Amino acid sequence: MAIDKFLVEASHIMMFARSVGDDNPIYHDEEYANKTDLGGIIAPPTFAQSSAQFDPNYFLRPKIGGEGWFGSGKDASGAKPSSSSGSGESGGGGAAMGLHAEQHFEYHLPVKAGDVLSATTKPGNTWEKESKRAGKLKFSESVTEYRNQNGDLVITATGVGVQTERAVDS
Repeated sequence: MAIDKFLVEASHIMMFARSVGDDNPIYHDEEYANKTDLGGIIAPPTFAQSSAQFDPNYFLRPKIGGEGWFGSGKDASGAKPSSSSGSGESGGGGAAMGLHAEQHFEYHLPVKAGDVLSATTKPGNTWEKESKRAGKLKFSESVTEYRNQNGDLVITATGVGVQTERAVDS
């Protein structure tokens, strides 16, 4: 998240819960939520990922001025392929031989409607494994700590990416 602050609004929580098919009233019914031990509307698990939508430089957001973006244009694959992407006519798969492998969330406190989150991202662990089909696999973590307006740590999100040495053999 490159955005400095992210206001958690009750309507954002409700829309996120709806988008993941979770109709728990703790995510949208203020009267119900106020009667719980949590004392108000809280955000569902993984909600912090939605903060990327408020980052104007997020790579999945459309660009101003008509520049292509992931998912736009007549190619269902999104952005125009480049000769170095590993996709297209050369075969062998896409994503420049890199992909998102895992995502972990550790919850320290509930995220509540009205919270203002800030995030700090730092590199985590790295490691390598050997693969029969793609050569050396290089794994790396990205650790994002989300803090509320009081500076309290609410969520630690760890993403794991992997880069392959070569395109996967078929």
